[in-house]
Amino acid sequence: MITLVRRPTPSKLWTYATPIVAVIATMIAGGILFAVLGKHPVEAIRVIFWDPLFGANAGYFRGQLLVKAGPLILIAAGLAIGFRAGIWNIGAEGQYIMGALFSAWLALKMYPTESHWLFPAMIVLGALGGLLWAMIPALLKVVFGTSEILVSLMLVYVAENLLAYMSFGPLKNPEGYGFPGSRNLQDYPSAYNAELFAGTGVHWGVVTALVAVIATYILMHRHITGFRIRVAGEAPRAARFAGVIPARLVIFCLGLGGAFAGLAGMFEVSGPSGQITDSFNVGYGFTAIIVAFLGRLHPIGILLAGLLMALTYIGGDMAQLVLGLPSAAIQVFQGMLLFFLLAFDVLTNFHIRFGRAGA
Repeated sequence: MITLVRRPTPSKLWTYATPIVAVIATMIAGGILFAVLGKHPVEAIRVIFWDPLFGANAGYFRGQLLVKAGPLILIAAGLAIGFRAGIWNIGAEGQYIMGALFSAWLALKMYPTESHWLFPAMIVLGALGGLLWAMIPALLKVVFGTSEILVSLMLVYVAENLLAYMSFGPLKNPEGYGFPGSRNLQDYPSAYNAELFAGTGVHWGVVTALVAVIATYILMHRHITGFRIRVAGEAPRAARFAGVIPARLVIFCLGLGGAFAGLAGMFEVSGPSGQITDSFNVGYGFTAIIVAFLGRLHPIGILLAGLLMALTYIGGDMAQLVLGLPSAAIQVFQGMLLFFLLAFDVLTNFHIRFGRAGA
């Protein structure tokens, strides 16, 4: 009989080994999945993980790696703060959308005015849009005790419908021949989030993501607020005795996570995406949850995990083109990573005992 026995203290070995073991298990299970679909498993794994970095067109794909990783790292850095405190913001996708809508609205309202202050103002509005959307579950939790998990998740669908409405209505390009979608901000120099170094993929969103990693590290490991956040997550009763006010912590953590997600949406709509469409959101807000846990809720781990997940995005697109794998298979492959991460994470607090019942 197999039983789980709680460890006296969490295993440091498994704390750091879990992400690595989860990635290896995902590769093995993914290879089996690809084999069932009639594809060579080793070749599929090579196309996903090796070719974007060292293949024939690696120079281009390495730049795209930063483009994809930027929003994932930025959103995950904000989510990790709340997760460490036991505050579960599952609706970052909606906050990401609202940040994009707020900033794009300003840019399109000012079109075609050329101004140096427009882009900074878009950054402020992007953060504000995500923050305000996150304040809905925050205030409902503080005032009425509602679940921030359910409220933030349900608000994603509200945000998606607002996105569709704005794409087909108020923000629709008047010169777009009736097609849904706004003007392309890449054609509007004052609002365009261009590459800072040609061909590298580095734009202001990538820079902001790196700044967020540094800032959250300082917050969590060098500031009293980070100490309070960690105590609130590990020992809520002790946190109250230490003077932590739960309501303030909820508002701070959800607000920060929403602002980071809104910034990611702003940098995406003004740069790589370029316009508001009903298909603007591609799931970065949900994938960032995987990134946060894969990185063990640590800023440096999140940086590495964001690069890894970006690699699966790019490699997955290549596998669809080169091998003809369906997009659903790539999504399942990415989902496996979270499944195995959570499964092996059990071994951090438990060890497996083999033997007969009652032994």
